[in-house]
Amino acid sequence: MRIMCLNGWGGRLHDALLPYVEATAPDILCLQEVIHSPASEKDWLTYRDGDHILPQRANFFRDVSRALPDHLAIFCPAAQGVLWDGDRSIPSQWGLATFVHRSLPIIGQVQGFVHKDYSPDGYGEHPRSRTAHGVRVYDPVANRPVSVTHMHGLRDLNGKADTPERAEQGMKLLGMSRILSTPQDLVVVCGDFNVEPGSETLAILSGDGLTELVTGRGFDGTRSSHYKKQVRFADYMLVNQEAAVKDFNVVRDPEVSDHCPLLLDL
Repeated sequence: MRIMCLNGWGGRLHDALLPYVEATAPDILCLQEVIHSPASEKDWLTYRDGDHILPQRANFFRDVSRALPDHLAIFCPAAQGVLWDGDRSIPSQWGLATFVHRSLPIIGQVQGFVHKDYSPDGYGEHPRSRTAHGVRVYDPVANRPVSVTHMHGLRDLNGKADTPERAEQGMKLLGMSRILSTPQDLVVVCGDFNVEPGSETLAILSGDGLTELVTGRGFDGTRSSHYKKQVRFADYMLVNQEAAVKDFNVVRDPEVSDHCPLLLDL
């Protein structure tokens, strides 16, 4: 079984991302920073937050769904705000998505918020609402259940240091994984956690018997060359049975986002 975790950067590099995802064909894709704007047929809209202005792939969720036609696509919104088509505002949902190959029976799901709650009237003040989603599937090849839970951790304008809010979201993420899985499951927890190595978030997860693979296997960061700041870590993947890992990689080439894909083969 192949599992990919990726912050899609709102689809800004979709010309590279879509063919890469299609060619790699993960059995489960955990995708964060996903845009869903069903009221618009535009390819691109603009996100505005003060001086922070970014192009956004208007229907990134639809684009990835079309690239993976053999997958069940599940979108989990954290908030609905507006993107801009020139001077015209377009309602747009923002969140994360999970794509599961149809050959894998989904035998359990969990969805919820790790920070705040759903915001229907705007993206809100930072740190904004953050959600998580998990699927429990049965792997017929390995003859075992596998549970995979991912989140997009909150963004704090003061940086990636430990905060009470981050500790709480770590506990909520762990709680969701526990609800989803049973003792015999192979458990995977992943996402863009928005924290650095040595964080309380990773300590909370590791304290429950999960092994972190990015730093544990010597990778020096999870950011691509499109990310210009010095802090190179954001994304993590943890497992409860490291012996089941056939291969794990932080993919540097191709560059499909300002984050690198995390690719796990079980």
